[in-house]
Amino acid sequence: MKDQSSMGMNRTGMQMSPMDSKAMQAAPSKSPGRVPPGDDTAIAEMRSSYITEADQVGSVPLPGTMKGVAKAGVSKLTGNEPALLLDKLGERLAFERTGTRLYDALITKFEALQDGTTSMTLADLQQIREDEVRHFSIIADAIESMGGDPTSQTPCADLVGVESMGLMQVITDPRTTLAQSLHALLVAEMTDNAGWEMLIALAEENGQNAMVPDFSLALDEERMHLQKVQTWFEEATIGKVISDGVVVDDVTDTNSSQLH
Repeated sequence: MKDQSSMGMNRTGMQMSPMDSKAMQAAPSKSPGRVPPGDDTAIAEMRSSYITEADQVGSVPLPGTMKGVAKAGVSKLTGNEPALLLDKLGERLAFERTGTRLYDALITKFEALQDGTTSMTLADLQQIREDEVRHFSIIADAIESMGGDPTSQTPCADLVGVESMGLMQVITDPRTTLAQSLHALLVAEMTDNAGWEMLIALAEENGQNAMVPDFSLALDEERMHLQKVQTWFEEATIGKVISDGVVVDDVTDTNSSQLH
């Protein structure tokens, strides 16, 4: 097991160089052209110009089939917003794909570390990973039912791809501990829960009631994932197993035998 909070030669703080830290905190000279401390006006102006001139992050693709065009047209006429729903479906599709890969990476780390400080088992991780794959298929089917193309990348799908990069980097970093990896996974599961809740609301708003039962089942499973990951994170952080909300002082390595 890796120690996530060991002390060592960390040189990032200012206290490591008292003389230099005084110089860094000294007020800058008032020579012409020098920017006052803490003034971000220049960078704000540059960002503003980029914001006003930039295009959007891609677009929702037009349906690639006559059936899809007809469905989108009818939906638009009735006041619904199929483009928004398709964009959010694309978002969940991308996130479920990433979720599968996050669990693949965590399974590898769990097996490598042979960590027994949590109640997490290899079977737990594999089950959740399979749930993520199934959720991906549910979304792909929903997109196709609207005449959309599951292989296209919508703006929100692009966005969550960028957002998820940091989470993947945390879990795949060989230096991170199990607790640190679970923290990243906790962020992903919290986001996943919120995403499914919004998707259910949008499906109902757009009259896609046939999607709601599968989406609701996926949300229930994601809530269980979140609860499990939160428990494992707390256990890994304090180094003690939590059973029914109670900390178990006598932690035994019961998981290593379940890795094979």
